[in-house]
Amino acid sequence: MPLHVTFELSDSDLDYFRTAMREARENADLHDEAAIIEGARRLTQQTTQLALPDFVRDRLRSLDAMIRMLEDAEWRLEDPHRSRVLQALAYFVDPRDMIPDHIPGVGFLDDAILIELVVQELHPELDAYEGFCLYRDEERARIGVDPEEQRRRVAEQRRAMFGRMQRRREQRERRGGLFSIFR
Repeated sequence: MPLHVTFELSDSDLDYFRTAMREARENADLHDEAAIIEGARRLTQQTTQLALPDFVRDRLRSLDAMIRMLEDAEWRLEDPHRSRVLQALAYFVDPRDMIPDHIPGVGFLDDAILIELVVQELHPELDAYEGFCLYRDEERARIGVDPEEQRRRVAEQRRAMFGRMQRRREQRERRGGLFSIFR
């Protein structure tokens, strides 16, 4: 039977993660996009064979989604959204862990918490990308449709999802008061 555990991050806890993210963003300028993506991919690959708690494993899947979002040739994530995702992934190029990764069971907990904070921050981007991928997969599964027509509809859906993503980001910023890992 699963157990639901809730904990609260204090302001100083959140400051720790903001500081870690700020340092990663500053160091991101030292790395090109490929190195940033590879750093995040390395983390997900090195953990595939480890016995990790589901909480951590689920967060690592979110990291995979961010990598796919950047590499998807049909999605073509544009700035400032692309920069925001790259800045989020920059932490994993050279993470300065609160909890060393080699500690069994909890070593990746701080990474998972940071990923969760980033996922909350990047919700408009991740949600739009997920919607785009679902539409594209459904469109490709259709039989007897002209491939050019499918490409046109997928491109149209991309534009619609980018618009939705932008509107949701603007709504979040207008509401204010939301925690931001990027402050």
